[in-house]
Amino acid sequence: MTEFNLDDYSLEEKVNKLLAEMTLEEKVAQLGSIGPDKILENGRFSEEKAAKYLKDGIGQITRIAGASALEPEAAAEAANKMQKYIAENTRLGIPAIVHEECLSGYMGKGGTTFPQSIGVASSWEPELLERQTDVIRKQLRSIGAHLALSPVADVARDLRWGRVEETFGEDPYLAAEMVTSYVKGLQGDKLSEGIVATLKHFAGHSYSEGGRNHAPVNLSERELRESFLFPFEAAIKTVGAGSVMNAYHDIDGVPCASSRELLTNILRGEWGFDGVVVSDYWSIKMLYKEHKVAASMQEAGIKALEAGLDIELPEAECYGQKLVDAVNEGLISESVIDQSVRRHLRYKFKVNAFDQRYVDLDKIADLFETAEQRELARESARKSMVLLKNENDLLPLAKDLSSLAVIGPSADSTRNLLGDYAYSAHVDSKEDAVEVISILAGIRSKISEETKINYAAGCSIMDQNRDGFAEAVMAAKESEVALVVVGGKSGLSGMGENENSDDDVVDFEGGEFLSELQNTTDTTGEHHDRTSLDLPGVQEELIKEIVKTGTPVVVVLVNGRPLSIEWTAENADAVLEAWLPGEEGGNGVADVLFGEYNPAGKLPVSIPKNVGQTPIHYNRRHMSHYRDYVFTGNRPLYPFGYGLSYTDFEYSNLKITPKEFEGNKTITIKADIKNTGQLAGAEVVQLYIHDRIASLTRPIKSLKGFKRVELKAGETKTVEFKLKTEQLAFYDKDMNLVVEPGEFELMLGSSSIDIRLEDVVELKGDKVELTAEREYFTEVEVSN
Repeated sequence: MTEFNLDDYSLEEKVNKLLAEMTLEEKVAQLGSIGPDKILENGRFSEEKAAKYLKDGIGQITRIAGASALEPEAAAEAANKMQKYIAENTRLGIPAIVHEECLSGYMGKGGTTFPQSIGVASSWEPELLERQTDVIRKQLRSIGAHLALSPVADVARDLRWGRVEETFGEDPYLAAEMVTSYVKGLQGDKLSEGIVATLKHFAGHSYSEGGRNHAPVNLSERELRESFLFPFEAAIKTVGAGSVMNAYHDIDGVPCASSRELLTNILRGEWGFDGVVVSDYWSIKMLYKEHKVAASMQEAGIKALEAGLDIELPEAECYGQKLVDAVNEGLISESVIDQSVRRHLRYKFKVNAFDQRYVDLDKIADLFETAEQRELARESARKSMVLLKNENDLLPLAKDLSSLAVIGPSADSTRNLLGDYAYSAHVDSKEDAVEVISILAGIRSKISEETKINYAAGCSIMDQNRDGFAEAVMAAKESEVALVVVGGKSGLSGMGENENSDDDVVDFEGGEFLSELQNTTDTTGEHHDRTSLDLPGVQEELIKEIVKTGTPVVVVLVNGRPLSIEWTAENADAVLEAWLPGEEGGNGVADVLFGEYNPAGKLPVSIPKNVGQTPIHYNRRHMSHYRDYVFTGNRPLYPFGYGLSYTDFEYSNLKITPKEFEGNKTITIKADIKNTGQLAGAEVVQLYIHDRIASLTRPIKSLKGFKRVELKAGETKTVEFKLKTEQLAFYDKDMNLVVEPGEFELMLGSSSIDIRLEDVVELKGDKVELTAEREYFTEVEVSN
């Protein structure tokens, strides 16, 4: 290792001095990654392998823990030995960045598993998410990781898409608030002690043709910017997200992996992003293999790097030696290589990888699955749940029922409570990677010892077997109340070769596009796109049979995407949406069902009656919102922002100042919220706006602020929103971001259709074009 002291230099001087020392091969090595199979042998670090794959150093190591099945201590030990080898056996000793996945928690054995993103979004509490990602930060840092491939900043508009569960829902403002809090918790106050957050998938990935993963995205530039880029922009501009991952698809024929417009002009030129852009796994190779815009793997690498894609993950197939050859052959300038290397080195210094190469193995156990972490997971599970129906106040249930039927394929399952990027779901492990509490177990711990539980699975998630119906019906008949726990199963199972395809395809871990899923046991998650939103298998038939018994029925939904449950919504007595609630999901469900927690979750997505209504997001334009189908209306089964409580809330005393104004002003919207019921609870107060007359068609409503307000029985609090004039901006016909004068409706409500208070303000003067700096979020204060 070459010895030289960088301590007395500024960050940029350190980067430049180090870059000046590097050979072309060493530079290119910094732009790639390798998986744990290249450094581990039987779960232990292998110097023999390292000598082959780390001789010039390496940019990143792909998921030492998440892709190896190592326990936290073993993963940390492997990371230490890898960093030590690099320090002692490469010429410059540049440490590697270790990246991991952490969508719903650190995705490795022992990682605390929180609810999937769609559930956390239902809490409408960004501060809760920041607390979660602070836990994730500490766990990842303890095992030697520096960068995480989360959060997902996509806006979910097509509910057929399998990855809806990974998003924070259909609204760009709500998504931006949640994404920003995710980044704050993960990166921490000092990046030297934090984990670099990666915003993905850049951009528009969630609105693909037919809801098919990776398929082309057909969006106007205006809709792309106003809806799908907004969460990315907000997180970069307000909290300095350090990494961005490209999406797999193309927009108007240009794959995101080779789009200089996205990766350089917008990201860096317009937004001033100074972090690193990492490739989604194998997406650079897809420029050659799938998109067919490159004639070779080398050309794919050149196109991606010149567009602004800095690092190839999970391994260097298009960069590596192919880029070395490209420079030597005059196909790409070494200055392009230098630019990306400089960006990567900068972040290696920022995360303190040079000065803190190793982690303390003795401290790891104290950072995993503590009582406080499990309590936070339980709090998150409870807050993620949305009460959709509660006929005749059937819920909450009494704990001293004489008998209770617990029925359904997800009632006694731990696996089904997890999202697709929880470790055991992701790798389809037979055993839980962390203790998970099933709903049946949660109920058993809650009720009286005298209560008889009549359990029957009834059916499975997917197949057509009805043999278990009779047992389930008998359980319901012998019980005071029947809980039916149904839904889906999330994961990445069943991905394999399609024997009917003319193209050569391999499984996802091989990195190429999948044309079909074979023998899948999962219904939602990455690569699990659907043409139906109905309950899979015979689960709806099971519910119908239980309803026929006359026993009061509570349906608990465990699912990653909204399901079209129109019959169930009409015929069940109560419906609780639990999403994918994570390791404490069973306790969380039981807390809500038996009244130890008053549900306050609100839907972050509209739930359609029928898949044919998709897209059905609340903030469509007038001509879309008010046009019906022949056999179905145009309203969702449950709207965005909807959710019931065991208590009631009253809105009053709306005060807006000023009502008329000119220029860049702050509009103050105040109202009183009173809990008029007998139980303490929380109400999510939502602020919407509507531009009455504009030069271009505008949404019928747009969310511009929200606040979860905790209220004791009979208590009143005042909520005050401070809305900046520039938050009324949109992109005009010339694609300039402008604020136009006119009348604006300001609405406060309990959901997007349950508006309780509203008034009109008028902005006077001339149209104003905004500069690069703008306000993204509305300040909200709550007072007694």
